[in-house]
Amino acid sequence: MNKTLLVSDPHYFRIAYEINPYMHTGAQPDKSAAVAEHQAIVSAHLAAGRKIEYVASEPDCPDMVYTANAAVVRGDQAVLAKLPPQRQGETPYHRAWLKSRGFQVLDAPYDFSGQGDALACGDFLLTGYGQRTDRRMLAVLADHLGYQVIGLRTVSAQWYDLDLALAVIESPHTLAYCPEAFDELSRQTLEGLGLDLIEVSLDEARGFALNLISDGSTVTMTAGAPRLAGELRDRGLTVVELDTTELRKGGGGIRCTALTLDNPQL
Repeated sequence: MNKTLLVSDPHYFRIAYEINPYMHTGAQPDKSAAVAEHQAIVSAHLAAGRKIEYVASEPDCPDMVYTANAAVVRGDQAVLAKLPPQRQGETPYHRAWLKSRGFQVLDAPYDFSGQGDALACGDFLLTGYGQRTDRRMLAVLADHLGYQVIGLRTVSAQWYDLDLALAVIESPHTLAYCPEAFDELSRQTLEGLGLDLIEVSLDEARGFALNLISDGSTVTMTAGAPRLAGELRDRGLTVVELDTTELRKGGGGIRCTALTLDNPQL
């Protein structure tokens, strides 16, 4: 679980447009601080025993550091994202990288935010829709990847991707989520899955607490969410808390900066 990750780099990271509520062109990230944040994240992955793959960022792709939005992968299959127009320049580079590594690549026929809206938990694929992902993608993902796709709808653009509202802590049985981020039907759906659910406060979720990466033993997460961090430590997990101040100016945190490549096939 999350042991092989694809990352890029923040060399060209900047706020060139505003496509989520966190982005403001008048509040540019500090370049050196963003690089240091990203380097600390990669170092934490390596220290946890995770393997890092790398795709270089491109000058015309200021958000390419957020590789989670590239696609969703299971086994040797990859479904590419269909991103907002401002980010579609990233997709040819992602397609070429995945194909060069032997993945069978499908282009999404509808709007799709990649792994940002598609989190694997065992044989479930928890899939957000209604913000960046078209609901019709749920059937495409089920057919192509063989998951039991669980559709979940968040209540506002504040949760433009599912990975801001929900995190997989231990696959296939433990999730953390912010109940207030979901509509009533989606909350009922989550509660009916038979999984161990950790509720996260609205305050901590708004600070990107759920945009984390867990491999089932080590959780790498943003600093500033003491209640969630404490709960995870109480469960016997190692928790590494990192600063993401600059990266969050683009609307992304730790989970956003890595595409999982080792979701196992059936």
